[in-house]
Amino acid sequence: MKVAVVGGSLGGLTAALLLRDLGIGVDVYERSPMVLAQRGAGIGFLPESQRYLVERAGVGLDTISVATSRLRYLTRDGAFAYDGAHQYRFSSWTTIYRELLGRMPSGIYHLDHEMTDWEESSDGVNVRFANGKAQRVDLLVCADGVASTARARLLPGVKPQYAGYVCWRGMVPEAALDETTQALFSDAITYYIHANSQVLIYPIPGPDGSVKRGERLLNLVWYRNYLEGGDLDDLMTDNGGQRREISLPPGAASERHIADMRATAMARLPTPMAKVVLAVDQLFLQVIYDIDIDRMAFGRICLIGDAAFVARPHAAAGTAKAAADAWSLAQALTDERDAVTALKKWEPGQLAVGRQLLERTRRMGRRSQFDCNWTPGDPQLLFGLHGPGR
Repeated sequence: MKVAVVGGSLGGLTAALLLRDLGIGVDVYERSPMVLAQRGAGIGFLPESQRYLVERAGVGLDTISVATSRLRYLTRDGAFAYDGAHQYRFSSWTTIYRELLGRMPSGIYHLDHEMTDWEESSDGVNVRFANGKAQRVDLLVCADGVASTARARLLPGVKPQYAGYVCWRGMVPEAALDETTQALFSDAITYYIHANSQVLIYPIPGPDGSVKRGERLLNLVWYRNYLEGGDLDDLMTDNGGQRREISLPPGAASERHIADMRATAMARLPTPMAKVVLAVDQLFLQVIYDIDIDRMAFGRICLIGDAAFVARPHAAAGTAKAAADAWSLAQALTDERDAVTALKKWEPGQLAVGRQLLERTRRMGRRSQFDCNWTPGDPQLLFGLHGPGR
């Protein structure tokens, strides 16, 4: 069997490594002309995201992630509205990407390969790329993310639904903050809730992957509402005048909006959180969308990760869902080596996983951004792919 995995991020790499472990011939095609750089900053490192590196690669969790033992909520004056024991792990997109890519044999991870078209027949798929190259495979795995071109072709009626808010993000070296502020955030995920908005901060590995205190980063996440239309259009017009659809990378947001974020932090946030916002060198953001689908398998082609469902980040389960799709696909191909039959058996379970996550994160988003009834310490608000805390 030969498989093409389109999309060389975390989900695509996990799928490729798992299928290769089965003895399947795999090639990964990434549209970027260079190895992917820092994207997405911090991630909740759930068991599904850890699984390949722990079970197959023997990597120690404490070398690639930061463990926290407290779940905290601050009041406006910086006191604790809630401070409870709860264990999470956090890592960074870059750290996990490096670990997965480092286990990919040379010659099967192909940069500068943007898929432009394919033709499916009864015995294979001919995949074509913008650079003029082509590949014939038995199975095409599409892991090409939120803006998936594969999804657009396979499910042309599916459109992203704006959730009504965006997620501002940023990272700050721990060492750039005073010792009191460092101590507050060093062993916890810390929230602040105010009207139609939510801020959270947690520690992640440093730019070089270091998990040593003082060498790590603090990851900032701040959800803020923007009306669809003029307000959102204005926000998403970068400092060069281009309207972006999904995200504004570091350095692209207008100085006017950066100044507004910093002024709002000083006026509305607890002082320790305001210090973090002010210390961020380059704020960036992603628009929060829902993408709901009713199919993931199409003959010899499948969608995994964010190329399939896109759920809001409140459950910290985006990378975990992509990994779970990959593990389930590997199991289906273990049980049944015919690609079409395997995908038929694989699809129902992964549709169920995606749907429940999408609905749960929609409820969490409403509580945070619109209903304003997000309750500190509520166990229904815990991270998890399969349910709160699971």
